[in-house]
Amino acid sequence: MRRSTDRLLALAMLIVGIACFAKLYPVLGGRPLATARLEIFGVAGVLSVLAGLLFLAGLLPAAAGHDPAAPLFGRDAEIAPAGHPRLRRAALALPLLALLVIVADQFGPWRTEESGSEPAKDVAIAPTEPAPRSSEPKPEPEASAKPTSPEASAKPAAPAPAQEMAAKPAPPAEPVAAPVQPAPTAAAPAESAPPEPAQPAQPVQPTEQTALAPATPPQTVAPPPPAPPAQPTAPQGHRDAVVWLAVSPDGHEIMSASTDRMIKLWDIDGKRLIRDLGEHKDMARSALFMPDGKTALTAGDDGEIVLRQLSDATVLHVFSSGANGGVRQLKISQDGKLAVSGHDTGSVVVWDLKKGTVAHVLPGHDWSVSSVAISPDGTRALTGSIDGELKLWDIVSGKQLRNWHGHDRGAYGAVFLADGHHAVTGSGDHTIKLWDLDSFKEVRRFEGHSGTVYALALSSDGKRLGSVSLDGTARVWNMDTGAEIAEFDPGTGPIYSVAFAADGTLLTGGIDRTIRDWPAAGGDGKVLFPGAPE
Repeated sequence: MRRSTDRLLALAMLIVGIACFAKLYPVLGGRPLATARLEIFGVAGVLSVLAGLLFLAGLLPAAAGHDPAAPLFGRDAEIAPAGHPRLRRAALALPLLALLVIVADQFGPWRTEESGSEPAKDVAIAPTEPAPRSSEPKPEPEASAKPTSPEASAKPAAPAPAQEMAAKPAPPAEPVAAPVQPAPTAAAPAESAPPEPAQPAQPVQPTEQTALAPATPPQTVAPPPPAPPAQPTAPQGHRDAVVWLAVSPDGHEIMSASTDRMIKLWDIDGKRLIRDLGEHKDMARSALFMPDGKTALTAGDDGEIVLRQLSDATVLHVFSSGANGGVRQLKISQDGKLAVSGHDTGSVVVWDLKKGTVAHVLPGHDWSVSSVAISPDGTRALTGSIDGELKLWDIVSGKQLRNWHGHDRGAYGAVFLADGHHAVTGSGDHTIKLWDLDSFKEVRRFEGHSGTVYALALSSDGKRLGSVSLDGTARVWNMDTGAEIAEFDPGTGPIYSVAFAADGTLLTGGIDRTIRDWPAAGGDGKVLFPGAPE
């Protein structure tokens, strides 16, 4: 019977102890509790739980009477433990004391002092006219976040390489956001996220100090930022972000691909749309002129690579990537014999364009391929993925020559130099790197962008490098020194595509749906081909 009573007492003590700790829980949630009360509840809770556990374990012997397990006769009955009544009474007093503290806390006179929404001392020192808090830009989530991207939506608001993969989790190193060759899903970030609207100041409890506050409260919301300048539009323009630009061999035409799935052919000299070359079933990613100047090869997320005739947009051949998935990047060898495509599954496929067949399906990358480049002699290819890994391939034999971790985040816009022994890559780590492909060492680093460097282009003489970024800027670099020559900022958001025109000016396309032309040495650009009205 005594042990049953002890168990009930132990249970009661544990309940009281837990109640004391429950009073301490608001402290963990950020709501301050007076230091003295914190200590009282902490000590009472610990002692109550300790006493309860001792009773439960039977470590406090019975105070009086015979223990049910003790012998009732014989010599052993004479030496049965008599217990420690004082220790037992002290253990019983602990939970009672804790219970009294809780009751006093709930119904004591100090409860009135805390009934307000703000502590009395905070109200006393609060200013009579709280100043509004200015709008703060949302911080970039690194690795995960990745900003929304064209691949994630037909009309991206702020793409980020971090959302590259739809079927795979984001790789540990990737975060952040972009369109055509975006980074891992996660991730990422949005690098171009708009600032949070200003939040109104917290209300202050009316006291004697606030009696002199003006009748009209001050403005607590920051005025909206000025609207960007209106952009020209044209019905024949792209309806969504321009994610690819290519200049024809003769320098007179531009081909563009967009998240609106359309491929368009433009006349640079006449500043007009020549024709729509066709539409992919999903986002269009790449559009390349064939060396003959009469045909073009386009690719998109629908997994199709289409050979089209420029004169009338006739489809001549369709290459299907099948289980390899959507085509994220496509490049053609200078002689027009081979093409290399990188896919969202990580596969790299080498196509024999003359035979219309697959030459090699390479095991590729663990993550989506985000960049492809072919050497000038057409024998090797450099590919990069959204986890920052780079691979060099012999595309004639289909063998991997080398792989290395080139960037902390996704690798984008790979381009070979004319010597075939060097290449440049952009990245979600905001850098551009020049690589020696014989030693696989970094030769030079181009720094200045504050967002993912999404696409790169070399001038015809190989002396200048053009780059565009999710930070909304385009830049021109000196290839020999790594110095920045010019920076262009249209103020319209992320820029996804870049190419050099025949006259050396820089062409860019971005989220604003337009194609712009920038002077080679710097200065104000102009809208060459406006986007369609929204």
